[in-house]
Amino acid sequence: MDDVERMYRHLVHVIRTKFTPMLTQPFEVGELVQTILPYRLHRRELGLQSNTDYERVLLELLAGPRGYLVVDDRIRDTLAAQLASPNPDPAVIRDFASSHVALAPEWLHLLESQSRASGVQGAVGIPTPGRPAAHRTASGAFAVTNTPSVGAGAPSDAAPRRTPKPIAVAADEHCTFCNGELPAGRQISFCPHCGQDLTMVHCPACGSELERGWKFCVTCGRASSQGAPT
Repeated sequence: MDDVERMYRHLVHVIRTKFTPMLTQPFEVGELVQTILPYRLHRRELGLQSNTDYERVLLELLAGPRGYLVVDDRIRDTLAAQLASPNPDPAVIRDFASSHVALAPEWLHLLESQSRASGVQGAVGIPTPGRPAAHRTASGAFAVTNTPSVGAGAPSDAAPRRTPKPIAVAADEHCTFCNGELPAGRQISFCPHCGQDLTMVHCPACGSELERGWKFCVTCGRASSQGAPT
């Protein structure tokens, strides 16, 4: 496991335990650096010796070809060009402090599957080219590019994903993740714009996946946002 994968895995762990809504919601780059994963609080877990090392790895996480994060094309291209330069300047990240990124659903689902299969937080594996994954374009929409798939080390018996039960879309209803307009009158499971699973919500207490309509979490028993008293 290299520094970038270690940072991604720890980022998912921190978000899952402390910032649960961000598992499925975008967050600002500045928030990532200052609040979610500041170097001063996580340097031991990240295994990085200096803030310079931290910024270098963060630059690769945001700009790299693995697709761990959903990043605007303009930001990704700018950071990738900086990363490819003879003397990369990670400080360029600060220019995009107010820009939004998100955990890529494909990698997050893979990590969750490996965790369930092994009983511990799973490794995402060393990626190899060829797996399509979503990324955000400059216009805010999502597109599919040829980004990495997991290579050796991924468990072959990872738990299969559930088959989502479609939900009926009401008139003038929008995706809660990307705010894209949903097709009224259709039975759908995923957003046609960003690909997020619209049939699932997360427990506000422990982050477990819940199906729409559930009033309580099946893991911790906490009332869900759907079933919370009004």
